[in-house]
Amino acid sequence: MAPADTPDRDRLIVALDLPDIRVAEAMVDRLGDSVGFYKIGYQLAYAGGLPLARALVGAGKKVFVDLKLHDIGNTVARGVESLSHLGASFLTVHAYPQTMKAAVEARGSSKVKILAVTVLTSYDDRDLADAGYRFGVRDLVEARARQAQAIGVDGLVCSPEEAAHLRGIVGPEMDLVTPGIRPAGAAAGDQKRIMTPAKAIAAGASYLVVGRPVLDAPDPKAAADAIVAEITAARGS
Repeated sequence: MAPADTPDRDRLIVALDLPDIRVAEAMVDRLGDSVGFYKIGYQLAYAGGLPLARALVGAGKKVFVDLKLHDIGNTVARGVESLSHLGASFLTVHAYPQTMKAAVEARGSSKVKILAVTVLTSYDDRDLADAGYRFGVRDLVEARARQAQAIGVDGLVCSPEEAAHLRGIVGPEMDLVTPGIRPAGAAAGDQKRIMTPAKAIAAGASYLVVGRPVLDAPDPKAAADAIVAEITAARGS
């Protein structure tokens, strides 16, 4: 779980789901000191965003590299070894046992935390059935969480709807990082399992990942400040 002295500002992770580095850098400048933690996922990473991760770390920001690695163990291990040099705080893999084991072993002495993605927040029970799974979301998330903990993964990426249940399973040590966060009144978009920031924190989430509600806001800085204020209120800090 996030250390007790983690600033509330750093419990908000803004997803830089943007088309190129210049746009992302402009957003970081616009958000200023309101945001201290950023996520770089597929869109920006494939547009040359990994050097930006290193630059953000050098500027005193924290970075979450969200590439959801999943391949044969050797390939995952080599990828983790390469990415561990960026200085990122978090790196995601899909929560398959072989993948998680390879990632945990490959990070070596680096400080990057491995997060396992349980079930994507855009999936529901019908989506899993269509993909050939015999489990519903709740059962599959629970099974993968137990496997991740046994393997030594540092945290889980899960829907805020599962946070309270998972916190009861994995205890206080593992980080729970929750996308699917939507402030009251915000559009759900393509997410199916969502929650407000305050409810997610109350449910046991360690960090909240927010993209469009900040990036698409008329005043992104004000939107980020409002979410941090909601986190603070929910934590009673």
